[in-house]
Amino acid sequence: MTEPHDAAARRAVAPVICYPVDTLPQPNLTLYAAARATAVKVSEVQVEPRGAACFRADAGQFFRISSLGGPQVGDLNLWNAADLSERFYSGKTRALHGTHITRGQRMWSSLPHLRPMATITSDTLEWYGIDGFGGSVHDVIGTRCDPYTGNLLAGGQYHHCCHSNLTRALADETGLPLADAERHVHDVLNVFMCTGFTRDTGQYFMKASPVRPGDYLEFFAEIDLLGGLSACPGGDCSAQHSSDTATCHPLLIEVFAPAPGALDGWSVPALNGYDGTHGRGPAEGSAR
Repeated sequence: MTEPHDAAARRAVAPVICYPVDTLPQPNLTLYAAARATAVKVSEVQVEPRGAACFRADAGQFFRISSLGGPQVGDLNLWNAADLSERFYSGKTRALHGTHITRGQRMWSSLPHLRPMATITSDTLEWYGIDGFGGSVHDVIGTRCDPYTGNLLAGGQYHHCCHSNLTRALADETGLPLADAERHVHDVLNVFMCTGFTRDTGQYFMKASPVRPGDYLEFFAEIDLLGGLSACPGGDCSAQHSSDTATCHPLLIEVFAPAPGALDGWSVPALNGYDGTHGRGPAEGSAR
């Protein structure tokens, strides 16, 4: 197709940020740090290679995901512990914060709730930044490896991808039938994964994660959370996305509770303030 005569001028138009965040409520990281200094560990769970596990963190607690043994990425799902329909919304998190998230940024919940679920309070890979390929860590652009895409592209029945791992873990934790649990599994935060988009084709790429044993990503739970974490069968994702040949390692989840009174002045974020009428009267609107 022939380019228009003003193609260069059209390409040169400056971009505009879709969602300016100047008015976005900011977390009180100073308060969180002071509360974290008083916190004691109350639980932990180890996620086995090519497996997944669930954990719970009450509002006001901290949870940490750590690398054990060797470089390993993890796929994280979050739900409201009392209502699985409120879950992590990767697309809106990406729109608000960018393709990758780090300290001071938040995991936001799905519509119509749209409120902070968790705030990143510490990230030992924050130093990585954006590399020369456009890659960075902790992305909210990848969807999770799943058996359906695997079947579409290569055939076969692979059961230890992150989607299936999270489905089994949620079913085991809640007692839901497998098919019902699967409906709640959603797009993830790719913890420790190093990814970006190629500039020539715009394709999603991965490269070896810079994570090493002892690195961690720590969060403050803004609401009562049920979490699910899969230790991806791609290992450090340096070569294959899902396989039984990649070297994989466990991940550790620890939950910490601050001392009583350490969070004075903090409260659980309210549900989004939109009235739910969608331009119709209250009688016709979807009241919440």
